[in-house]
Parts: sequence; structure tokens; C-alpha cells
Amino acid sequence: MISRLRGAPAGRTAEGLVVDVGGVGYLVAATPSALRRADAASEVILETYLHVREDALQLYGFSDAAERSLFVRLLGVSGIGPKVALAVVSSASPADLWRAIALGDAARFQAIPGIGQKTAERIVLELKGSIEEPLEPAADPDTPGELTARDALVELGYSVVEADRALAQVDPALPAEERVREALRRAA
Repeated sequence: MISRLRGAPAGRTAEGLVVDVGGVGYLVAATPSALRRADAASEVILETYLHVREDALQLYGFSDAAERSLFVRLLGVSGIGPKVALAVVSSASPADLWRAIALGDAARFQAIPGIGQKTAERIVLELKGSIEEPLEPAADPDTPGELTARDALVELGYSVVEADRALAQVDPALPAEERVREALRRAA
């Protein structure tokens, strides 16, 4: 598996970016953020994913590990191939896309060319449960205000993990209503 490329941008074709690595030119179908990174540099580092088919090996490039991780997760969704997954990852930042998944916003995905209503709903349904646990500990869920604020965010479409993560960024001394408003403001 080719996981990362480091080399000089050597040009673009209709299929993607050519990266010269030690005299070998790799053709990489890349996200817009990876292409922008290559435009501004004499050397570029791309996180990559090698898709193997019977008749071809296709390399996909990303500006960071978060883009690649979302791409790989999208490939696990029934009916999503690498071209559609690349279109999704290219449409917005991974954080924005995960937020849309957490909120159940299938319309966000329907706006992407090549994705219909059923595919958009499948993306939300199949990935909603795969949002990773927060790295920082959540606020103490035993306090009534914490439970009220978390429940309010869950009612608005957040998962429990996302609600805890959002509330961890807000002053715990605030009343529950203010904590919810502040969490929503920060998420927007």
C-alpha cells in the first residue's frame, strides 16, 4: 500500500496531479486542498490511498490524514466507490462533513454531483455511528445542568459524544441554555 508521497509537483492532467518521487512520476487524483498545496510548493507531501481493481491501480491524494480517513470510511458505505468518495471529500472540510453526518443533514450530500437522495441518506445512516470518541474527557455528566445541555444538543441532532465534545469547549459555570447557545455558536 502506498500511504504517503513526498516529491515535486511535476504537472497536472485531466486525471490529477503528477508528483515526481525520485524520478518516478505518480499520477494522483487529488482533493482541491491537496492541489492548492502542490501549487504553492516546490515539494509536496500527500497522504494517499491506493485503490486496486482488476484492471487498474488508482492513487488518490489528500492534504492531510483527516481527508484520507473520511475517504476510507466513505468507501465502506454501500454503493460508494472511490470517485464518489473523492467528490464528497473534495466538497468541504472533513470537520464540516462530519458535522453534517452528525446532524443527519443528507441534503448536504445531495448537493454533491453524482449523489442522489438514497446515497446521501445511506452516507448519513452508515457513518453516523462511526464518529470517533473525543480525545479530551467530557464534563461531568452527573450535574443536572450538564445533562440538560447535553440532552438539548442531542434533540438538535448531535450524538451524545458530539454533544459532550461541544459542551467541553464551553464554560461549565454558565446556565444550561447559555451553554447550548454557546456550543451551537462555536459549531457554526
